Amino acid sequence: MWTPPASSTAPLPLLAQAPAARVQTSPKAATGPAPTPAHRMPAQPANTIERVAAVSAWTIQAPRLLYPQADPSQAPLALGAGWLVVAEAFAPDDPLAEGAERLLHAMLHALQLHRHPRVGLCSVSAGAEPGAQAADAAMAEHVAAFAPAVVLVMGRSAMQAALGRREPLGKLRGETLALAGVPVVVTFDARFLLRNAASKSVAWADLCRARALAGRSSANAPVP
Repeated sequence: MWTPPASSTAPLPLLAQAPAARVQTSPKAATGPAPTPAHRMPAQPANTIERVAAVSAWTIQAPRLLYPQADPSQAPLALGAGWLVVAEAFAPDDPLAEGAERLLHAMLHALQLHRHPRVGLCSVSAGAEPGAQAADAAMAEHVAAFAPAVVLVMGRSAMQAALGRREPLGKLRGETLALAGVPVVVTFDARFLLRNAASKSVAWADLCRARALAGRSSANAPVP
């Protein structure tokens, strides 16, 4: 399940450990030009999106576009107006990072998201006190600014940061959730799925639900 396309000889680097926290001046900047995703991101020009917002224990990276070269006219209608994926950043020394990035890459491709130019990624990382207050207010600002059709929250850490919830992830799967008025779907992250392959079918059901919500949101959008 979720095999990368034949043309892909290496994983598309997606998540990197967030840099030291700096206050983001305006979440609207998240909709502007974004750097090419990079695992363990190298230094970027000043005009690219690398600013982060930190609230208590969580650092949240502003959304960066994953597939800015995609042709908008070729984006499948079922994917809606855009997606925002929220996932925990990979630590540089994480032995599962490479495999997890390959799997996440394959999951997004299975949804055809690589054909959509408005797929943003928010990576989150925990500070020194993981039990402290979550950064859900900051995340809501990013969602409002990016205006996706659906938010896909992957993993318990991302769930805590994005939603401020402390329940087991399994209890929130399938629930009706929203951030800034945008539907939210919670599912397992790629690192968990590497160790629990039996849960891939369950995660795929979550991804299909997110796609259905995105398409429904697009169909209900007012005609300009």
